[in-house]
Amino acid sequence: MERGKMAEAESLETAAEHERILREIESTDTACIGPTLRSVYDGEEHGRFMEKLETRIRNHDREIEKMCNFHYQGFVDSITELLKVRGEAQKLKNQVTDTNRKLQHEGKELVIAMEELKQCRLQQRNISATVDKLMLCLPVLEMYSKLRDQMKTKRHYPALKTLEHLEHTYLPQVSHYRFCKVMVDNIPKLREEIKDVSMSDLKDFLESIRKHSDKIGETAMKQGNDPYVAEDLVCPREEAQQQRNLDNIIFQQPRIGSKRKPKKDAYTIFDTEIGSTSPKSEQDSGILDVEDEEDDEEVPGAQDLVDFSPVYRCLHIYSVLGARETFENYYRKQRRKQARLVLQPPSNMHETLDGYRKYFNQIVGFFVVEDHILHTTQGLVNRAYIDELWEMALSKTIAALRTHSSYCSDPNLVLDLKNLIVLFADTLQVYGFPVNQLFDMLLEIRDQYSETLLKKWSGIFRNILDSDNYSPIPVTSEEIYKKVVGQFPFQDTELEKQPFPKKFPFSEFVPKVYNQIKEFIYACLKFSEDLHLSSTEVDDMIRKSTNLLLTRTLSSSLQNVIKRKNIGLTELVQIIINTTHLEKSCKYLEEFITNITNVLPETVHTTKLYGTTTFKDARHAAEEEIYTNLNQKIDQFLQLADYDWMTGDLGNKASDYLVDLIAFLRSTFAVFTHLPGKVAQTACMSACKHLATSLMQLLLEAEVRQLTLGALQQFNLDVRECEQFARSGPVPGFQEDTLQLAFIDLRQLLDLFLQWDWSTYLADYGQPTCKYLRVNPVTALTLLEKMKDTSRKNNMFAQFRKNERDKQKLIDTVAKQLRGLISSHHS
Repeated sequence: MERGKMAEAESLETAAEHERILREIESTDTACIGPTLRSVYDGEEHGRFMEKLETRIRNHDREIEKMCNFHYQGFVDSITELLKVRGEAQKLKNQVTDTNRKLQHEGKELVIAMEELKQCRLQQRNISATVDKLMLCLPVLEMYSKLRDQMKTKRHYPALKTLEHLEHTYLPQVSHYRFCKVMVDNIPKLREEIKDVSMSDLKDFLESIRKHSDKIGETAMKQGNDPYVAEDLVCPREEAQQQRNLDNIIFQQPRIGSKRKPKKDAYTIFDTEIGSTSPKSEQDSGILDVEDEEDDEEVPGAQDLVDFSPVYRCLHIYSVLGARETFENYYRKQRRKQARLVLQPPSNMHETLDGYRKYFNQIVGFFVVEDHILHTTQGLVNRAYIDELWEMALSKTIAALRTHSSYCSDPNLVLDLKNLIVLFADTLQVYGFPVNQLFDMLLEIRDQYSETLLKKWSGIFRNILDSDNYSPIPVTSEEIYKKVVGQFPFQDTELEKQPFPKKFPFSEFVPKVYNQIKEFIYACLKFSEDLHLSSTEVDDMIRKSTNLLLTRTLSSSLQNVIKRKNIGLTELVQIIINTTHLEKSCKYLEEFITNITNVLPETVHTTKLYGTTTFKDARHAAEEEIYTNLNQKIDQFLQLADYDWMTGDLGNKASDYLVDLIAFLRSTFAVFTHLPGKVAQTACMSACKHLATSLMQLLLEAEVRQLTLGALQQFNLDVRECEQFARSGPVPGFQEDTLQLAFIDLRQLLDLFLQWDWSTYLADYGQPTCKYLRVNPVTALTLLEKMKDTSRKNNMFAQFRKNERDKQKLIDTVAKQLRGLISSHHS
């Protein structure tokens, strides 16, 4: 039952649904009936719906049939009218067809014209589109053409800017064209080409400034030598150190009336270059031609000589390309290599001043360029890099100067080198580089300069001393007298009162040596100029150098003259006189140094001149040489002595050689009148002592084995001649018989033998009042032995004579007693 009820309920629902669908079909537009039919096919009662649909159609057909039957007459009338209308319609159709044919015939040309118009419109539209596209591409092509022109004219930085605009502004607008793709592919290549070309220009620039750095340095050193230009160089650098903003232009302010050009930085140069319509003329070398400016009084600056645009251009190009660090490293590396080449001195630099000058010019040129780069670029080089290079340059330069200056033997070259080093240091100091070590090294060169001066003055003194005639300077007129007094400080009222002609006591080498000492002091003063030394330091340097000149150079020259083999007594006497006057002039040399240094001698730690000691030593050496020379002359005369020790004849005059010797001594001591008294007295006493000693040695020498009383008598005559010379007072100043005491040993010995006073000698021996106090027993015994041998050999028959036998016994007895005295003295 329940199942039957459920089936009945479902059937009712289906029927209701089918009814609803049918109503929708009837009321819905045919175009929208699809969804309704789909719902039918989606259901399961498709067959039943079709049955209902057929039933509904039959119902509608019956209704239509009823309606048609009801309106049949009207329908027939309508058909009749319609048939009439058809005929009219056929006529109308024929008329339209005919009209159309005529219209087609008449409008054929119009159609052709319209077709042509259509094509023109299409072409016009295409042309317009093409023009629009070309207008879009033209700026790209123009920029590319401009880029090529800039590359061709080597305006690489503007080309890089153009390339950047082309890549980021123009090419994106036309990126779908094939030619744009070619351009885009070429952009990296163009960038690399710009990098390579700018780097090539930089390499040419670096090579050029390496070759021309000496010209740049020469110009900078000329500016450093000009105080006005140097002042201009200092001011802008001080300002630049205080204000390092490189966005502004760094100008070097010229002084009034100056024609110097302002110094521009890298940005100013490139703003000018980019803004200009014509390409900037550039030189690959980077060195500008300034030959036409040589007539200009103004010295061109480094920025006037060098075109730095290759550096700025390359720096900006690499900065834009994001490779600034690579560029900085490359630039610094290459400049370090160039610095090492510049700092390598030529092997023959020490031979001429031009060698040093070129070396300094290259160094100055290098650092002037680096200083300019430092102040006109932002970070390409920095102060630490410059300081590092300068420390290396300073150490290598000082080492090179020490090595090469040591070869200099010409003081003028050393002085010129010092002036060049001062100019070199002052120039670099203007650019802000510390140069204290250079001035310290100049103090070392000062010692070397002093040595070269000493060598030079050694030759000067040698020539003066060798060419001197060692005779007093003759004066025949007042003019000559004043000239000599003007050259040498000499005052002598007695000499001034004497009439002309007259003579100065000294020879020509005195004023010459004095003036050369002053010239040496001037030469020392020249080196101390511009060394920033105090007056005290200059004074101390001059005094020490002058002391070396006096104590070493002049002293050595005087000693060499004094020790010459062929020098005579007259020359030695004149040397003593000359050194005496030079010694007196030392105080004037002190005053001379004080006047040129303005340092009073009373100042603490002031070095004193040792000239007095030098001239005293020379005088003492000359005195000793006089003594030695006199003794040698005496020895030469004594070599002429020809005693016959076996003679039995008694002579009545002194030997000829001794007479000549005494005459020589008299004439010699007569020359000593201008010598100090002690010198003459010492020389005379020394000569007499040497003569007495030599005579004693001559009497006692071993070769004289025998002598007779006659020979002893002759020898006594010679000694008397010597004593007579001593008593005559050849040199004033001796007291009574002081000079005779030189011969006292000989006199007592000869008296002892000639008077045969042995009893007195033996009895009084050893007592202070002994008559023969100066007779030595050994000397007496030696002489006695020679006389004893003579008696034995020359008197063969003496043993038969009683007196001779007694005398022989006496000699033997005296000899025995003398031996006893000698043995007792030794014990």
